[in-house]
Amino acid sequence: MMKGVTGKMLFVNLSDGTISTETPDEKLYLDYLGGYGMGARVLFSRQKGGVDPLGPDNTLGFLTGPLTGTPTPGGNRYVVVGKSPLTGGWGDANSGGDFGPYLKFAGYDAVFFTGASDKPVYLVIKDGAAELKDASHLWGKDTNETEEALKADLGKDMRIACIGPSGEAMSLIACIINNEGRAAGRSGLGAVMGSKKLKAIAVHGTAEIEVADKDAIDRLRKESLAKLKSHKLADRLRNNGTFAGTMGALAFRGVPTKNWGGVGPRDFPKTEAANEELVPYQQKKYGCWRCPIACGGQMKAGVSYTYAAGVHKPEYETAVAFGTMCLNDSLESVIMANDICNRYGMDTISAGGTVAFAIECYENGLITKEDTGGIELKWGDHKSIIAMLEKMAKREDIGAILANGSKSAAEIIGKGSDQYAIHIGGQEMPYHDPKTNPAYACSYKIDPTPARHTQGGVESGVGAEQKGKNTFCQAYNSAGLCFWFNVLLGTETVSQYMTAVTGHPYDVALMTEAGERISNIRQAFNVREGINSVERKVNGRIVGTPPQTEGPAAGLTVNMDERVSEYLAAMDWDLNTGKPSRQKLEQLGMEDVAAALY
Repeated sequence: MMKGVTGKMLFVNLSDGTISTETPDEKLYLDYLGGYGMGARVLFSRQKGGVDPLGPDNTLGFLTGPLTGTPTPGGNRYVVVGKSPLTGGWGDANSGGDFGPYLKFAGYDAVFFTGASDKPVYLVIKDGAAELKDASHLWGKDTNETEEALKADLGKDMRIACIGPSGEAMSLIACIINNEGRAAGRSGLGAVMGSKKLKAIAVHGTAEIEVADKDAIDRLRKESLAKLKSHKLADRLRNNGTFAGTMGALAFRGVPTKNWGGVGPRDFPKTEAANEELVPYQQKKYGCWRCPIACGGQMKAGVSYTYAAGVHKPEYETAVAFGTMCLNDSLESVIMANDICNRYGMDTISAGGTVAFAIECYENGLITKEDTGGIELKWGDHKSIIAMLEKMAKREDIGAILANGSKSAAEIIGKGSDQYAIHIGGQEMPYHDPKTNPAYACSYKIDPTPARHTQGGVESGVGAEQKGKNTFCQAYNSAGLCFWFNVLLGTETVSQYMTAVTGHPYDVALMTEAGERISNIRQAFNVREGINSVERKVNGRIVGTPPQTEGPAAGLTVNMDERVSEYLAAMDWDLNTGKPSRQKLEQLGMEDVAAALY
């Protein structure tokens, strides 16, 4: 077995409570690495197409990668996978913190759940031993309360991943939280966890992850830390986190405003207030497991809002979701919104986009005070934004409808409200504007998990160039590496870490080949589900149809059809359906997948 992995996967049947361990063939690791690559391969092989995402036949997986829990800078990620109730297709969600490393230290590269329990349960894995326990006393608790209760029962060294009330209620934008604020946020997989009555997973272990060449890793890490010390972007992340430059980017990168319908400098002119850094609100820095940058932070207690000291600092996406998207310049309200989403377990990208959708519906008379429970939704009114978010969290009044995201809400509200629901394939947009970064447009539309800014790994390039960057992105995501460390260190260094950790000669070409295989298995999952990514609708606001007349995106329109066609041709996927060709699948050693699709 290659190094960097435990060589074990855990399978838990929640319907009958049975737990078993499997040792996969090394080829599974070599070809699909880990993370969502391995997850997609396992689910495609073991799960039939067409299952109900919220039914017992949907498999939910928690997976690490070979770099997770190793000395590799940024080697701290884990991924949750399953069929998405939000999009109806492949779903994955990525998170940091230290849950991923400790899952491996506890003895497993992955744990998969099938079936559904008839009562709330949680899983404990400690030093290789796994046990299901009753979680009835945890049901209804928020994620912070759940983590605190489990640590009190099991020991403070346990690492917890759990759902809050939103996941329990199977909100389609529910997520999974670890470390009281690190989120496996996208694809609505918190709802899948809720459908299985699985409240939490608690892990701890003392096993060391064996690596192939410790001397090489020590040398690479020393070189990497020296590079990071003088890297300008690393310095910005270290000082301010991903929030750095969020509002300043309004002037030149087209940060979305007013539910993607506004122009930053015109509709959000309060740049002086908006550019105020979050550092004065910060109590102390926070870093994921052994991260040399520590871009996160824990905040001081609120003054205008009642959040407690220690809540997590908002990331870029959250700051835009509840900031510029809603024309809101109150930083304390953004911190409050972030804490509400973390505690209830809601994806901040989808939650903020759905609040912006609701404001525009209210502005145009499609919903009223009677629907909102008396809240007068206005652009820039931070109190009404927080009040509506709380209703979504508690599923009160129209909040019960909005809790499933803007697409679902628009289908219920009707009256033409779908024009204000900014999503692709059911998932709200992340906040990197394709009009000024056109390659995102193709990734947002075609990736098996639509509207995802961390899947393409690219802000430029078309056709073969975008294919190369996208497929390498699939590889490092599956390897358990934080996105930022590929950006900061480069593909060559990442490949060198993979070689030193695993003992397998993963140069850039071999990593890219693995990424291409991973991209194809994820796409094949969707094809089997009957999803045609080429036919996904894209709201004109996203691509500049019609173009804006002022601001950084003035006059810009993305030629979506051209970009998609060139990418599909480079991938050898059908131009009309997005289906991978039989030849491509067989070339990648995926003969069984080719047989299933053809």
